[in-house]
Amino acid sequence: MISPVSPFPGVEIDSVPESSLADVVNAVASARIAQVAWSNTEISHRVKILDKFHDLLLANQDELLNVVQKETGKSRFHAADEVFSLAMIAAFYAKIGKQALKPQQRAGALPFFTKTLMVSQPKGVVGIISPWNYPLTLSICDALPAILAGNAVVIRPDNQTPWSAIYGLELMSQAGLPDGVVTIVTGEGNSVGAALIDEVDYVCFTGSTKTGKVVGAQASARLIGASLELGGKNPMIVCADADLKTFLEVAIRGCFTSAGQLCVSIERMYIHESIYEEFLRAFVEKVKELKLGAQLGWGYDVGSLATDALANRVTEAISNAVKQGAKIESGGNRRTDIGPNVFEPTVLTGVTKEMKISTEEVFGPCVYVQSFATTEEAISLANDSIYGLSASVISSNSKSARGIAEQLRSGSVNINEGFAAAYGSVASPMGGMGQSGLGRRHGIEGLLRFTQPQTIAQQRWVSIGPKFGFTEERWTKLLSKSLLILKRLRIR
Repeated sequence: MISPVSPFPGVEIDSVPESSLADVVNAVASARIAQVAWSNTEISHRVKILDKFHDLLLANQDELLNVVQKETGKSRFHAADEVFSLAMIAAFYAKIGKQALKPQQRAGALPFFTKTLMVSQPKGVVGIISPWNYPLTLSICDALPAILAGNAVVIRPDNQTPWSAIYGLELMSQAGLPDGVVTIVTGEGNSVGAALIDEVDYVCFTGSTKTGKVVGAQASARLIGASLELGGKNPMIVCADADLKTFLEVAIRGCFTSAGQLCVSIERMYIHESIYEEFLRAFVEKVKELKLGAQLGWGYDVGSLATDALANRVTEAISNAVKQGAKIESGGNRRTDIGPNVFEPTVLTGVTKEMKISTEEVFGPCVYVQSFATTEEAISLANDSIYGLSASVISSNSKSARGIAEQLRSGSVNINEGFAAAYGSVASPMGGMGQSGLGRRHGIEGLLRFTQPQTIAQQRWVSIGPKFGFTEERWTKLLSKSLLILKRLRIR
């Protein structure tokens, strides 16, 4: 059995059975059977299920928030992000699905005589290996476009957070999803997760870059596709013309949502030297005002880290930085008086490139702040990372901010927001550059990754080979002249 431990004092989480490797093989085999029937259903029927799922998410949000809070320790307001983002994703794919998956006519080999269609075929069975930090969103958000495209799905949620995935699947079933189209297996990633990759036709993984490389290598060895959303060390550039009120609101949310336990959280902040002292002072004061908590319900700003191991890792990262010369401006303490894994939102200065914390992801409520003199310097500092997942630019000049954004090596850039604007724009793709991953979720790109394009070409009336008594030589010359004419006419 798997027995998760809630980060909330006195709160218990029910155990769940642990899947064996044979269970994984059987789950995928059953999914293959279910997928055949599911892929033959009308897309309009699949759309109705996504629409109904959207409504059920909102109708059952109190119960979902309880589950997410119990498993992760995040504040209730931050837990609500999961329900809302998942509802937005369901609504978006329900809106575009029918048109996006419709067979498309393409130019044929011979105009008028060749009718060519591109048909989007499902991959088959998709494996999803989801993390603990956003357990509802990240276990289900990739499943929605996958099933819309006609695939079956097997999900392996993290052992800390199985119930978020289970409740999500329960709502999908209530929405009308047939049994077996989406199933859940449980267990350790290096055993059950690895076994899942060995069986499926496509894999989605969200987690660390280190593990993502292992997943990618295993998938490539089988010649199956993979989308990987991995780590980040996300920068924020605060320009000289930034509005202080906007900066404070955005920075607090960008750095400390879910206690910093999200891949798009801001961990590096670069403030123009002309406003550095003022903005740093105001930011530190605002951070000190944040209320901490570790219990179900509303009433506090920042919740707990999910596990003891995570709290230990954050403690060690900050302690090592201080030993190397970094200065704590705010926070820096583990607050076991509030909850066993609660850690104060922490602001550091004096971080140098030689320190691990300057380049390695903390994945906790910690940000370091540094000044810059020129825009070129800020861009260089922001791009000085192996990662490229998310970034932020704070400026009152939209044109200037966009110019900076386009020079950042990052899959998503938010202007006057930390991460929510880009992540919430579910019609646009989201993913990483560099070692922050491969592929994209959201947008039409996030749907089509679960399909295989199939070309169906029908030749009519005239064959492509020599006709009308032409020799092969004369036919070749005729084709050459025809291609030149077609180019001038822009038919091809």
